[in-house]
Amino acid sequence: MPDPIIVLVRPQLGENIGKAARAMLNFGLAKMRIVAPRDGWPNPSAGPAAAGADIVLDRAQVFETTADAVADCVHVFATTVRKRGVTKPVLTPEDAAKDVAAEQGRCAFLFGPERSGLDADDVALARTIVTAPINPEFGSLNLAQAVILVAYELSKFRDLAMPTREEEPPPAPQEELEGLIGHLEGMLVPKGYFLPEDREPSTRRALRTLLTQSRWNHHQVRTMRGVLSSLGKADRKA
Repeated sequence: MPDPIIVLVRPQLGENIGKAARAMLNFGLAKMRIVAPRDGWPNPSAGPAAAGADIVLDRAQVFETTADAVADCVHVFATTVRKRGVTKPVLTPEDAAKDVAAEQGRCAFLFGPERSGLDADDVALARTIVTAPINPEFGSLNLAQAVILVAYELSKFRDLAMPTREEEPPPAPQEELEGLIGHLEGMLVPKGYFLPEDREPSTRRALRTLLTQSRWNHHQVRTMRGVLSSLGKADRKA
């Protein structure tokens, strides 16, 4: 799908713009538009807060009005906790991302000033309101948190790679597991672990069950065999 645009409407602090850029780039979004930033643009406080997401800040476009910022967009979503008296469809970030993935054309997500959020005129420009399920007694996300909620949902429909995960070694062959069990049993016999004799079969089965419950791999078996070999040696003198 076309790269969604994150529109920050009248942001107040450069640090928050930088943090929003950082949130965006983590999930593959790089198109930021800024409407009438309070402290002007560029803002020296944005770069350090972006923590390396400089490409987002370098390409950010500045507009005087929200209407100008979304003039070329087909789908405009307003992120707000309240409807503010405007009757529009309301979606969660997840459902909004699904809509974006299913539609054609450029889309934009509006995020309001840190202190007050989007005003009624900003929301009126949008076709859809986006609101996350939130504590009704405390609905206070900061700007970067709001951006990351939307960016994460959008990332599910984009070609992002999952972080590499270390491959687990294959299970140890039965021969190695039998060697481990035999090794342990051989050390336990002279210690009287399997006495009394009438209980020896059930005790051996219980030990085997315990050792075969874990999904031992080759390295784990070798490690345990090394432990047992070390325990079987005479104590070393200090």
